[in-house]
Amino acid sequence: MYNDFYGFREAPFNITPDPRFLFFSDRHREAYNHILFGLRERKGFIQVTGEVGAGKTTVCRALLEELGPRYRTALILNPFLTGDQLLRSILIELGLEPSDDRVTALQRLNQYLLDQLAEGNDVVLLIDEAQDLSFDLLEQIRLLSNLETDQRKLLQIVLLGQPELREKLDDPRLRQLRQRITVRYHLAPLSRQEMESYIQHRLQVVGANGRPSFNRWALGSIYRYSGGVPRLVNAVCDKALLCGYVEGDDHLTWRHVRRAIRELEGNF
Repeated sequence: MYNDFYGFREAPFNITPDPRFLFFSDRHREAYNHILFGLRERKGFIQVTGEVGAGKTTVCRALLEELGPRYRTALILNPFLTGDQLLRSILIELGLEPSDDRVTALQRLNQYLLDQLAEGNDVVLLIDEAQDLSFDLLEQIRLLSNLETDQRKLLQIVLLGQPELREKLDDPRLRQLRQRITVRYHLAPLSRQEMESYIQHRLQVVGANGRPSFNRWALGSIYRYSGGVPRLVNAVCDKALLCGYVEGDDHLTWRHVRRAIRELEGNF
């Protein structure tokens, strides 16, 4: 709605995890490098946690674009599955024929992993929102990591989740899985300075040329409300831009941000 008014090619503050908008704060760069290191060094299990909207999924999608043709990947976005459903989803993601028979499915997956090893490829399973995985399903995932040769693991597994994932993995029932996780990183929110750079980055991606601008009081209000969480920053900025468009302003102040926050909270 406001794109033409500000001269944008597209909306700058969508909440979808588009890698084109990825802003590498020091924290996002560290998360990215931790995952990349774990995969390239074939560490087996990698765990990345962060608050809702911190940017875990965006980092993950950027990573998938970076890995290149030597990697085969399966991305699971829905953690509410049974063990058989998970195995079926993995086969489908890898382009294999699924099977309702668990033994057949495991044999099919193991043969695929061996074939990829022979071709010099690595296979990576990424599971988003992993904090919602049941204890039984986490145990099934651990068992999948047993697919190996004498020299190396055949399947590398990346668990992405909210802080509750760390609490779940501390449960004694999952101690065998926890012991196998050798790479861990917690993605913290942006600092105030990083948040300001993040906003400018997203505006530049869509072609902003000095319009609009947020004054320092507006930026302070955005940071206090969002706590530096990118998804909340996006939500406030999007509403603030709409308020500026409605009023014909391209210099946004704390008043526009305050109105945006009221609308987000349903306080009209």
